[in-house]
Amino acid sequence: MSTQSLAPPPTTTRLGQSAQVTCMLPVKDLARARDFYERALGLPPVGLKPDGKFVYRCGGTELALFPKPEGTKAEHTALSFRVEDIASAVAELKSRGVRFADYDLPGLKTVEHVCVLGAERAAWFEDTEGNILCLHEDLGGPAAAAR
Repeated sequence: MSTQSLAPPPTTTRLGQSAQVTCMLPVKDLARARDFYERALGLPPVGLKPDGKFVYRCGGTELALFPKPEGTKAEHTALSFRVEDIASAVAELKSRGVRFADYDLPGLKTVEHVCVLGAERAAWFEDTEGNILCLHEDLGGPAAAAR
């Protein structure tokens, strides 16, 4: 049995306690992506950075879109937004032109674009650049109680 301590090494940097998180998403067409994030998702813009990234503030997190002309995208959920009422959020985004994915797979079936996964309900959609985004609603437990 190991006698090593599981405590973090002594440091002045505690990422989980005070560091701001920035989610970086590549986009082929920055203007098209900005239109989607501002018009369809309603994110308030922070602005263009000197290095070409365009930044949005989402709660205590930043979302940075960075131009990548050759494009790249993850085959998994790149970003998920926690919402209080997923049915209302889906309806609102649909009214703004967002198209949600539907699944009928073993272990993953959506009903009206939403599925239950453990202690949350989730719905997926893509941005204009092919990045997979998600809405999720906590159904209970410690995460929901902490809100």
